[in-house]
Amino acid sequence: MSIKKISDGVWSLRSIDWDRRIFDELISLPYGTTYNAYLVKGNDKCALIDSTDPTKTYELINDLKRLKVKVDYVISNHAEQDHSGSIGDVLNLYPDAMVVTNSKCKDFLIDLLHIDSTKFLVVKEGDRLELGSKTLQFKITPWVHWPETMITFLEEEKILFTCDFLGSHIATSELYVADRPLVYLAAKRYYSEVMMPFRNNIKKNIEIVKDIAPKIIAPSHGPVYQDPKFIISAHEEWISDSVKNLVLIPYVSMHGSTKILVDRLTQSLIDLDIEVMQFNLIKTDVGEIATHMVDAATIVLATPTVLLGPHPAAVYATYLVAALKPKTKYFGLIGSFGWGSKVVDMVSNTLSPLKPHIINPVLIKGMPKEEDLKLIDALAIQISELHKNL
Repeated sequence: MSIKKISDGVWSLRSIDWDRRIFDELISLPYGTTYNAYLVKGNDKCALIDSTDPTKTYELINDLKRLKVKVDYVISNHAEQDHSGSIGDVLNLYPDAMVVTNSKCKDFLIDLLHIDSTKFLVVKEGDRLELGSKTLQFKITPWVHWPETMITFLEEEKILFTCDFLGSHIATSELYVADRPLVYLAAKRYYSEVMMPFRNNIKKNIEIVKDIAPKIIAPSHGPVYQDPKFIISAHEEWISDSVKNLVLIPYVSMHGSTKILVDRLTQSLIDLDIEVMQFNLIKTDVGEIATHMVDAATIVLATPTVLLGPHPAAVYATYLVAALKPKTKYFGLIGSFGWGSKVVDMVSNTLSPLKPHIINPVLIKGMPKEEDLKLIDALAIQISELHKNL
């Protein structure tokens, strides 16, 4: 655990998880992560804002003991266990403490952690908690990324505690942002994997953050932002409706036919001054693909046919696109088959909730012939014309 002082009476209590490489058995963590709790001590009362992952509970408890404080309130901005999982242990250490959260989060915490319902102080939008010389104000920010999420603002210091919102998965001993390009990349990856499905909700809640005008933003993953504009402007870019002149081609090729199509499309798009990125679905971290989905105007899935349907890796990629709901404008499909295929119908059905603009697919039988490659060239031209309208 790392204790770092932010200002008088305000500390960051961080568990640095250097080795963690997978989150929720789903999201890869190439840079590790941190779980950030914060302690705010007023003249009369003391509040712990969020806790830590259950694997790091002992670190949080040890640091609270080192600080020799009496915690009166445990603020829970978000019920997910990497931030709430140690609350029960904190309550055991401070049996008189109350859990402060909104009504939805209270219900979640009772279900997830079996916290006694009498241990809660329920707050609403705009409510304040007086600590003596320090005042915490609560803002409800639903669906970043659960329905119960909220943020906590320390009015006197103008520090905004945002929990998952505006965070980044990165293990670092630095309290504040030191390597901006690295933090930007980690935050963008975090947004793409966690927040992108809730882009329209983020648009509303980023305005709440801007209206508060914090001097410091303290998330519960990654470093603290002394320059809030850095992370706010990044999110405004990501949640905007604008996309880049970029085509992503996630692909699988079993016997080489599909890869020939992928390479031909890639070259044709490059010749038309379109940026292209290939991703071999057997080798590529899907988090990397998700990160670039934030910007891409077009995604072209390339897959061979396996028992009439897409290759399983392509099925997963299609599901990922449907789940993450990128602002991508156009979707394409290319591939090969041997004796029959229902790939187009299956991919279209998976993507149907997005109401996508699907470009005419190109599925060829067997090894590509010259006329097949000309269809790929025509597809590149069609994409180029569509991109002119961005």
